[in-house]
Amino acid sequence: MLTLGRLIILTIICNIGLVYAASVKAMVDTIEVVKGNPVTLRIKAIGDDAVFPDIQKVADVPVLSTSTSQSRNLSIVNGSMNTEQSVTKIIQFKPDENMTIPAFTVNIGGKDYQTQAIDITVVTSNTNGLQGDEIFTLQMKANKSKIMMGESFIVTVYFALKEGVQLSQDVQYSAPNLSDFMTVDTSEHNRYKKGNYQVQEIRYVLTPLKEGNFTIAPAQAKIGLPDRSRRDIFGLSYATKWMQAMSNSLKIEVLPVDEESDLIGDFTVDTSIDKNVVKKNKPVNLVLKIEGKGNLEGFDFPKYDIDGVTVYSDEAKIETKVVDGEIYSNYSKSFAFISDNDFTIPSRELSVYNPQTKEKKILEVKGFDIEVEGSQQVATHTQSSTTPTTLKEAKETAPIIKEVEVKSIAWWMLLLSFMLGALVMYAIQFLPKWFKAKEKSYKESDALKILYGHIGESTEVEEMVRKLYAKQNGDKSVQIDKKELKLMLERFR
Repeated sequence: MLTLGRLIILTIICNIGLVYAASVKAMVDTIEVVKGNPVTLRIKAIGDDAVFPDIQKVADVPVLSTSTSQSRNLSIVNGSMNTEQSVTKIIQFKPDENMTIPAFTVNIGGKDYQTQAIDITVVTSNTNGLQGDEIFTLQMKANKSKIMMGESFIVTVYFALKEGVQLSQDVQYSAPNLSDFMTVDTSEHNRYKKGNYQVQEIRYVLTPLKEGNFTIAPAQAKIGLPDRSRRDIFGLSYATKWMQAMSNSLKIEVLPVDEESDLIGDFTVDTSIDKNVVKKNKPVNLVLKIEGKGNLEGFDFPKYDIDGVTVYSDEAKIETKVVDGEIYSNYSKSFAFISDNDFTIPSRELSVYNPQTKEKKILEVKGFDIEVEGSQQVATHTQSSTTPTTLKEAKETAPIIKEVEVKSIAWWMLLLSFMLGALVMYAIQFLPKWFKAKEKSYKESDALKILYGHIGESTEVEEMVRKLYAKQNGDKSVQIDKKELKLMLERFR
């Protein structure tokens, strides 16, 4: 997904418009919650002047906390830049039993919009074996013990601390050794109460790097308790008594894939462009989206290489989340195509293997024919002449020998040659500097290509790219500091 700066760069030469598509949607962080763990409900309203209801209870469950966030996003629709104003109300509550989150009505711009109802299931904790006399425990579990290459799985570490225990220091946690896997920390650290323990979950999404049998080494944790039998060296507070725990290890078997494929999981693909007809040297923006069940971390859609077309692309944005113990990913990548002649964005295919159904399918990334207004395609066919050509036979002729008169060279010519040679030798010593200066000079079109790849590194680079784009497209009011441009380019050589 494009950052704001990159989106402005790719569409600065397009018409700018404001479009508001009012809507409202309710979302939860999980539809299956461990009893004692809170649920976070987000109600997102898109449009101006959104008015939310006063929510004190969700069904019959009291609200624990409420907050609000606002954002403004930009997108490309039919060649225009559109802005989207959104307000999200965040509500936390703690259900004790299965329930249904009712539909809520939000007024946007004087019109009512309603969310959908959401069913919530309350389950008991996944942790087992908590003993009433243990101060704290550490356990580790995987949702799969046998997987294929490229398939992802989830490892969860459960830290359980007995209620009422006062800590004198922060918990010191050491993650398990996951060096044999590509790791994505989902930042999901669920907290809840289980019996007389407070439990915290730490989740990792793992993808194997090679085949074989692997052992995930235990996670470790240390807690500091106040030692009331002795005080610190100043006598002002109790000393700290440290306790340590180690989780179990895990055995993971990684099998070879049944069939080679680009992706493993169950995905869909969507490809869209903002226009099919464009003016010379104006961009056509393409957005590729892949989403579904599976892990897309580490996947990179190959670049487009089209003759006579300049192609820019941003860094892919990948979002990974865990829902009901399953991994879901969203992948988004944008491209900009610029040319002065008609061209075709070729279609492509991605193969996806589903390890659950043992089936392989092909996803088609659509291609598009782009018409460039006023383009003049160069004819590639060869024109044949209708006028017969008569070839004259070459006649054999005797070689012509001319008499050459050799004259003596005047003394002043020798002196002149010597002086010219000395002058050339003197000039040679300045040639390296001259070539070096030539090497450091850039055309503005080349500078744009170089700096575009570093647009996210600083606001100065972003501003320079904007100026280069505007000047390239005929804005004569733009002034570019050649010295500043040269120094900026030297940074990325």
